[in-house]
Amino acid sequence: MDLCITIKGVSFLLQTGLGILGNASVLMAYAHMSLVESCLQPVDRILAHLAFSNLLVVLTRGVPQTMVIFGITHLLDDPGCKVVIYAYRITRALSICLTCMLSFFQALTISPSAGPNLTKLKSRLPQLVIPTFVSLWLFNMLVCTAAPLFSVAPRNGTVPPFTLNLGFCYVNFQNNLAYVVNGAVLFTRDFTFVAVMLASSGYILVLLHTHSRQVRSIRRAQQGTSMEMRAAKTVVMLVVLYTLFFGIDNVIWIYMLTVAQVPPMVADMKVFFSSCYSMLSPFLMISTNKKIKERMVCAAGEQIKEESNKKPNTK
Repeated sequence: MDLCITIKGVSFLLQTGLGILGNASVLMAYAHMSLVESCLQPVDRILAHLAFSNLLVVLTRGVPQTMVIFGITHLLDDPGCKVVIYAYRITRALSICLTCMLSFFQALTISPSAGPNLTKLKSRLPQLVIPTFVSLWLFNMLVCTAAPLFSVAPRNGTVPPFTLNLGFCYVNFQNNLAYVVNGAVLFTRDFTFVAVMLASSGYILVLLHTHSRQVRSIRRAQQGTSMEMRAAKTVVMLVVLYTLFFGIDNVIWIYMLTVAQVPPMVADMKVFFSSCYSMLSPFLMISTNKKIKERMVCAAGEQIKEESNKKPNTK
C-alpha cells in the first residue's frame, strides 16, 4: 500500500474512532443524568443534542470515507448515497446551528436581567429548547434538499465536471450554475450562524471579564453563578474551536467552487477538516464539564467495583 494512502487511512481511522468514542461517551453521560435528575438544564440538553449530531456526522462521513481509503469499494447504490449524503448534510448543519444556539442561550442565561422582558425570556428558556430543536431540523431538511437530488453511486470511468468526488459517492451538479448556487447557499447559511455565535461569544467574554473584576465584592453571588460561568467558558471554547475549523473548511470550499474538476487530495482535506470539530468537541466537553466528568468517573468506579466483586466468586 502506498505510504500516502496509509497515512491518510490511519488519519481518518483515528478521527472516526475517536469521534465515535467521544460523542458516545458524552451521550451516555447525559443519558445517565436524565435518569438521575428530574430535568436537564437547557445548556445540557443542547450539549447532548450536539454530541448526537456530531456522532451522526462521524458515522455518515468518517466511516464510509475510511472504508473507501482502505480499498472497500461499491459501498452504496444510488438510493443509499442519497440517504447517507442527505443525513450527513443535515447533521453537519445541525452541528453548526446547535453550537450557535448554545452560545446564544448561554449568553441569555448569564446576562444581567435589565428589564421584565429579558427576565421573562430567561425564565422561558427551558420551554424554548425543544421547539428550537424542531425548527432547526425542519430548516436544515429544507436547505439540504439539493444534496440527495445530485447524489449518485460512483461510476466506472472519469469523474464528470462540477462533481464532488467523495470516494463512496458522487455529488454531480450537472452544470456550473447549480454547483456555485448550492455552494453559495450553504456558505451563506453557515456564515450567518457563525456570525451569531461569534457575537454571542463576544458578549459572554465581556460578561466573564466584568464578573472576574467584581468577584471580590460579590462573593455570595459568585457561589450561585460559578457553575454558569464555567459553562459559559466551555461554550466560548467550543465556538473558538468550531470557528477555527470553519475557516479552514470554507477556504478549501471556496477553492473547490472555482474549479470544475476537484483534485481528490483537496476533497479528502475538506472531509478531514470538516469532521475535526465533530471529533474534538466531545473531548472538550468532557475536560471542561464537571457533570460529564463526574458521571464518567462514577461509571468507571462502578465497573471496577463489579469486577472486584466477581473475582472472589470465580475462585
